[in-house]
Amino acid sequence: MNILVTGGAGYIGSHVVKLLLEKGKDNITVIDNLVTGFKSTINDLKKIRAFDFIEADLSNWDEIKGIFKSRQFDVIIHFAASLIVPESVKNPLKYYLNNTANTANLINLANEYKVEKFIFSSTAAVYGEPTKEEIGGGIDENFPTKPINPYGQSKLFSEKIIQDTAKANPKFKYLIFRYFNVAGASPDLVIGQKSKNATHLIKVAAECATGKRDKMYIFGDDYPTPDGTGVRDYIHVLDLAFAHIQAIDYLDSNRSSIFNVGYSKGASVKKVIETMKKVSGVDFRVEIGKRRDGDPAILIAKNDKILKEMKWKPQYDSLEFICKTAYEWEKRY
Repeated sequence: MNILVTGGAGYIGSHVVKLLLEKGKDNITVIDNLVTGFKSTINDLKKIRAFDFIEADLSNWDEIKGIFKSRQFDVIIHFAASLIVPESVKNPLKYYLNNTANTANLINLANEYKVEKFIFSSTAAVYGEPTKEEIGGGIDENFPTKPINPYGQSKLFSEKIIQDTAKANPKFKYLIFRYFNVAGASPDLVIGQKSKNATHLIKVAAECATGKRDKMYIFGDDYPTPDGTGVRDYIHVLDLAFAHIQAIDYLDSNRSSIFNVGYSKGASVKKVIETMKKVSGVDFRVEIGKRRDGDPAILIAKNDKILKEMKWKPQYDSLEFICKTAYEWEKRY
């Protein structure tokens, strides 16, 4: 089986590549432009087993087409994207070009070169900002999609392109994973979350706990939540990576589908910070800042569908474990 992973030098993509290598999947090709990914991550992964790495940007459509011409892929796992919500508000065209237009071209090449499995990295941001009344026991896959920022909108446009393509080409099958908040690191600390300018809460808290930052901010403490801070469904990166590995075989005998990937429970920003302080033993400085543009108050997955249909079994459903692996990785990195 020939597997193409775009964005495989990035955080989530690298953990999926690591599992593919450990499970003996052959003929893996990784494409990454190394804008947010790291060559050192590729080097660490190659210590597990050899694979092909191509430094290329998906916006160079001629170069990407040349890659498809020179090798045959059976599966595409597509991670490569821009993903900073406030940046998407300030620079929406970057997100529509990098996320939506490049995804459309990738799907076009998949159809031209008869790649019949497409696994897409989407986001809970497609759901927008549900009210407390709407969210109830969590957001399921049928919840209305109404993004409140260009990042979420760019991903939703990509989803629509994938779905319409599958309607026109019955041989083209897809799984769309809508991620909630991904965090933590591989427990063996071979890889973890690297970032040039971290914005993810648990990553930033780990940087504070290891003295790489002198303080961090809570962006808004006046949300309609129990402690006034935003509530998110945090999922360990390896549980998310396992879902992608399952997806490859799942598509052999199942229909295309969309799955939320989360734990169906939330933690507030304050709770996450308290947990990081507990696992690290460091009482780092925290200040209250203004809300960020595009941030919803609550986002919690309802994960019944992926548990039932894919038989997905999370192994690391613990905020303490997520924070501990993030902290231990940050100490090493």
